[in-house]
Amino acid sequence: MTEQKYSSMRAAMVESQLRTSDVGDQRVIAAMAKVPREDFVPAQRRAMTYIDRPIPLAGGRSLNPPLVTGRLLDEAHVVPGDKVLLIGAATGYAAALLSELGAQVTAVEEEGGAEIALSGVTVVRGPLNAGAADGAPYDLLFIDGAVEEVPATLVQQLAEDARVVTGVVDRGVTRLCGGRVVAGVLGLSSLADIEMVALPGFGAPKGFVF
Repeated sequence: MTEQKYSSMRAAMVESQLRTSDVGDQRVIAAMAKVPREDFVPAQRRAMTYIDRPIPLAGGRSLNPPLVTGRLLDEAHVVPGDKVLLIGAATGYAAALLSELGAQVTAVEEEGGAEIALSGVTVVRGPLNAGAADGAPYDLLFIDGAVEEVPATLVQQLAEDARVVTGVVDRGVTRLCGGRVVAGVLGLSSLADIEMVALPGFGAPKGFVF
């Protein structure tokens, strides 16, 4: 597929998915219109690059649909200079967009994941739920997927009044959520139901069962 074809598909994604679905931050729209998503999709899956569906990756993981990434970015309110802790970097697409928006990105991904080499992005390999304490405190926690809960380990790596955007799995439904850290405590609000890939390692503690 030619670069011109991908460019046309990217423009169509912006018009038909982002502008019609509550992605209102013009900086986010401009970044997603510029960054070539096809560069972050496995070669055998590139025909799927701009469709509104998760894209399977190696190891049972998936890349979120473009709309999910756009909604997360829209709610994140990224400003140039933000220190961002990105959890679930996958192939690096969200990291590239955050960097395009002027953030300093620390991207956490499991061992054995796709190679990520991006200007302005520091990649940390290890368990997603461990974060990257060496770079703390962060202004924004961007969890690129759905979790059952945001662990205290990550909250402790955030600055006071830091923003958080994530997906939350609630009784089988994935919801886009946003919030802030106040006095070391994270408060999250549900913003919309949206199809989002789940991230491993974020199961909520199970209650005691007799």
